[in-house]
Amino acid sequence: VQLQASGGGLVQAGDSLRLSCAASGRTFSSLRMGWFRQAPGKEREVVARISRSGSTTDYADFVKGRFTISRDNAKNTVYLQMNRLKPDDTAVYYCAADPSPGGVIATRYDYWGQGTEVTVSS
Repeated sequence: VQLQASGGGLVQAGDSLRLSCAASGRTFSSLRMGWFRQAPGKEREVVARISRSGSTTDYADFVKGRFTISRDNAKNTVYLQMNRLKPDDTAVYYCAADPSPGGVIATRYDYWGQGTEVTVSS
């Protein structure tokens, strides 16, 4: 599975961004997907996760109500809509895929994209 993330950039606090992650190499609808981030000097953390169909999602507490994960299985793409961005959201954002069967939301991911950088200025 190859993952290509895009959409990062430099924005001001309160602005919005939409990240995209295009997948190839496997039937996209069979993949559980997730977005993670890693800020400088910090460990990577989960941001949001989504089931194969897109009907089930899961969010970290620090993004609930601000970020929305979605997917378009016809376009082999998962999205992360980020609203009301804060300087604390500054990080490299990674998309990840899990091809294993079973379960609605993945807890581990085998494939990772290259990351897209998001910088939020105050």
